Amino acid sequence: MTTRPHNPHGRTQSHGGGQRMKLTELPAGASGRVCELSGKVEVCQRLREMGFCESAVVDKISGRHTLLCQLCGVRVALSSVAAQHIVVEPIRGAAARAV
Repeated sequence: MTTRPHNPHGRTQSHGGGQRMKLTELPAGASGRVCELSGKVEVCQRLREMGFCESAVVDKISGRHTLLCQLCGVRVALSSVAAQHIVVEPIRGAAARAV
């Protein structure tokens, strides 16, 4: 497990210089690439089974308490509690989607 300096806003710099944030903080209509999953092993495993794998691109469609997201062509409803475990880096444009 890695440790990071304390940040009261929960945001960290990624290795690529982009701003990381929790999926709950990503604005509706924006896209982000999953950077990391945090929390208990069981929670992370379930999120991966749902498609929220590291490097997956997620489109946040709407929501605050229950989030509606799209990834891999599938829409997924996710509680804000579960979404707190997903750290994303905002991306721009279709070119950023290529892995």
